[in-house]
Amino acid sequence: MKNKSMELKNYWIVDCDRTLFGDVKIVDGKIANIIERKAQGTMGEGVLMPSFIDLHAHFREPGYTHKEDIKSGSEAAAKGGYTHVTLMANTNPVCDNMTVLNAINERNKEVGIIDINQCVSGTTGLLGDDYSHLEGLEDGKVKCISDDGKGVMSHSVMRDILDICTKKGWTFMSHAEDSSADNMRDAENNMTERDVQIAEEIDGRIHMCHVSTREAIDIIRRGKKNGVKVTCEVTPHHIMNPDGISDYRVNPPIRENEDILEIIKGINDGTVDAIATDHAPHTLEDKKNGAPGISGIELSFPICYSELVKSRKITINKLSELMSYNPAKILNLKKGKIKEGYDGDMVIVNLKETQLVKEENLLSRGKNTPLIGREFYGVVEATIKNGEFIYRRESNDNR
Repeated sequence: MKNKSMELKNYWIVDCDRTLFGDVKIVDGKIANIIERKAQGTMGEGVLMPSFIDLHAHFREPGYTHKEDIKSGSEAAAKGGYTHVTLMANTNPVCDNMTVLNAINERNKEVGIIDINQCVSGTTGLLGDDYSHLEGLEDGKVKCISDDGKGVMSHSVMRDILDICTKKGWTFMSHAEDSSADNMRDAENNMTERDVQIAEEIDGRIHMCHVSTREAIDIIRRGKKNGVKVTCEVTPHHIMNPDGISDYRVNPPIRENEDILEIIKGINDGTVDAIATDHAPHTLEDKKNGAPGISGIELSFPICYSELVKSRKITINKLSELMSYNPAKILNLKKGKIKEGYDGDMVIVNLKETQLVKEENLLSRGKNTPLIGREFYGVVEATIKNGEFIYRRESNDNR
């Protein structure tokens, strides 16, 4: 394995803070050298970016592998340009102990496509009360804690969990949903306010998942101004024009145009740190029975490029910050930039070509998306992890 190298020549190179034309050399899985050359043509067909890092996805293993498993989820992630994915704990059994956590990590080693950061639940069995299992987690094997799928209703339980996470150096990822609220907007806003307040009181670090309302964005904005250690993510489906998807069941739900405008404002003023997919694959039967969720990890980049960059709401460099650099920073990874010494994880994209979303082209077992038949700019041509290809587009893909 020593001195194994890959050279990527004559690419437009784009990350969070620069754009240049040139070559990148990867040696032993790390970026070893970047050579700038005289630009050839306009940027578009051969663009090299840091691979994407997803802070929020569901691969359903163990327990729900008819919806997705680590192999199919990893293949879908690689096709979407992702080399590192954080998975939520609402598996069966719930990932609330080292036995389940170790089994998931071992399974991912067997699959060997992408890196996985598996969350452990904040409360035992996601039941919202007992959190004694947190003391039994092994140091160095856990980064993130989350009861995603449910909000932690008890103020005192949430405070204690966040205090433990702060002392252990873990990030708590909050699913902000007050189940006692009269409507889904108040449900998100109430719990966002509470969780940011708790983080401020104990000087804790908290990450707010899938933020979707204008009020929640403003709560987080004010929290940041007051010095609260709060970060947040938004999803591709919550930055899209709601026409044609507003009735599609996701949690939190598709919001209004005013919410989208505030999210984009939050992206531009630094309130929003990251774009995460909340990839939630379901079977057709599950969706018919009302299961909330969208399969989105393969479509995240084209949606975001089309909706944000192509429409000139943000730059391609800002998109790289949201999808690569900031997620890496939140997880303390040496990824997310094309810089000497960083991991050789990259994605080659074609910004000029469009792709038509077809069910048969989705690698995920979850075909649950309202975007079948829609066309987006931005095609992932290849994904590279540690200097090796883990995905290459076939000639008939996306057409």
